[in-house]
Amino acid sequence: MRPWLIIAGLVILRATGPMAQEAVAEFKSDTGTPTTELLVRSTTDIEILAPLLQAFVTANPTIHLRYEQWGSNALYDDSLAACERGSEAADVVFSSGVHQIVDLVNRACATPYRSAATDALPVSRRWRDEIWGITQEPAVIIYNTALVPKGTVPDTRFALLDLMRQPESAFTGKIATYDVEASGLGFLFAFMDSLEATTFGSLLEGFSRLKAVATCCSAEIIDGVAEGRYLIAYNVLGSYVDARPRRDVGVILPRDYTLFLSRTFMIPKQAAHKREAAQLLEFLLSPQGQTMLAEVNLFQRTDRDARPLPDSARRAIPIDPKLLVAMDRHRRQLFVEQWRTTFARERED
Repeated sequence: MRPWLIIAGLVILRATGPMAQEAVAEFKSDTGTPTTELLVRSTTDIEILAPLLQAFVTANPTIHLRYEQWGSNALYDDSLAACERGSEAADVVFSSGVHQIVDLVNRACATPYRSAATDALPVSRRWRDEIWGITQEPAVIIYNTALVPKGTVPDTRFALLDLMRQPESAFTGKIATYDVEASGLGFLFAFMDSLEATTFGSLLEGFSRLKAVATCCSAEIIDGVAEGRYLIAYNVLGSYVDARPRRDVGVILPRDYTLFLSRTFMIPKQAAHKREAAQLLEFLLSPQGQTMLAEVNLFQRTDRDARPLPDSARRAIPIDPKLLVAMDRHRRQLFVEQWRTTFARERED
């Protein structure tokens, strides 16, 4: 029996409709008496982080850790509201919506913290001693290995464009990616593509012509590729693919460039247990924590053909004020409107 317990797997709706908590789990040591409840709100699936969180409370038996899994947009909205009201917040916010956490830090919603471990992070993975990038995860192309001939699998964006330009394409309605309105992570990847890639406009044109599907969730995309509902999916977070191992799903790290995301850790200004939050940060950055993160594929350098990605093709998404451009309301609106004209959406009820 697992030493951690999932308390709820329910979708909880706010009064305004968006999804808040998706699931909740609690972690505590088998020894000692917990005296502090540490509240962690995160976009990372519980199943992925559970072994690491259990190791943390085992090493710190006075801490009872409550872990809430959220969608990135809802987590940002909740964290901003707590900051603006000056009301009680989570003790830790840990999110793949990097641009959203940079915005929270810029709005003075974070608590500063500094140590030898945080100073050791590359400059691109920390900002103002208030936000830290813990992981390194690629945005990958995935495909159905049983239905896509190996010789046609695109390993660059140029190859994907060539595939989409074929007449009477078998990929019509069979290409998927994130919906940038529903997924903060999907928005970030698409926005970074728009800055990085000369191919971005052509990709949107190809997605539109082939009636590509934009949907909210990693699990839906990965399962759809495994089941053959989609043949190819673009810009999927690689760690989620590895967390849901499926026999018929292949993974490609694009060799023209691959975006790498570092999930961001922030201690909110209103956190009730800042010291314990810093303990969790130190654990995540420790050799044990980094090894355990690698074991659950939150660090990745190769695709499933075991081909290492050249350093020249690695594009880290920097944790710095440049990401605030992605949060500009007018620019976001124009970007989303462009996206809406491209995709036929498939949303979960």
